[in-house]
Amino acid sequence: MPVILVTNDDGIQSPGILALCEAMRELGDTWIVAPDRERSATSHSLTLHRPLLIDRIEDRTYSINGTPTDCVILGVNKILPERPALIASGINRGANLGDNITYSGTVSAAIEGTILGIPSFAVSLAIDRDSHSTPHYETAAFFAIKIGRYILEKPLPQDTLINVNVPDTVQDQIRGIRITRQGKLVYNNSIQELSDPVGKRHYWIGGGQMNVEYGADTDMQAIEDNCVSITPIHRDFTNYEALDILKKDGFFNGG
Repeated sequence: MPVILVTNDDGIQSPGILALCEAMRELGDTWIVAPDRERSATSHSLTLHRPLLIDRIEDRTYSINGTPTDCVILGVNKILPERPALIASGINRGANLGDNITYSGTVSAAIEGTILGIPSFAVSLAIDRDSHSTPHYETAAFFAIKIGRYILEKPLPQDTLINVNVPDTVQDQIRGIRITRQGKLVYNNSIQELSDPVGKRHYWIGGGQMNVEYGADTDMQAIEDNCVSITPIHRDFTNYEALDILKKDGFFNGG
């Protein structure tokens, strides 16, 4: 039975990680190694300036007072009984679409798994932040099983992870699955200036207007159309077109 590592950035108590763990148990011997609290938007950060504490919560469930990337590194190298066959990160409370993947601790955990040579995917539930309804984690878990099984049976291309986003709705209202590319998403005026009671200025990042560039084959359009988005992400950030242009120009080579 394959060993599977489950992590997230919403923290060990998140209902999303519990739903994902239960789903992955259908595929293998599942272990949770997750942050001890919410670590959203920590991206691919590592904890380098203080020691980390591993806390055993129960059998096959551990929390770490660090980032999602810390959890993957310690889970793989210190906690799990053997190298995992799969890393599943999520289920994130909120979508990770477009440029938001660069901030996401959930996606970065899957990136770290990919760097370690372990097949990995991240899964997020596109929750409407203004909604007061109960999130449909069971829908995301259903598709996570399908994706996890696929990855275990058919190895991903080298240095590639899968970023999955699922509409927050019941399963029978999902209109399909799309293989998508990363869309573009930019926040404007997202810094709020505040003053405390003694007049000292403080700044709060977030809450700005969101500008989205949709395209028929983008992750964001898929969610807009009530479809599951599956986006292959490559860990190599090199722009090969620009690489060729700069080489031909010759300026940086002393030409």
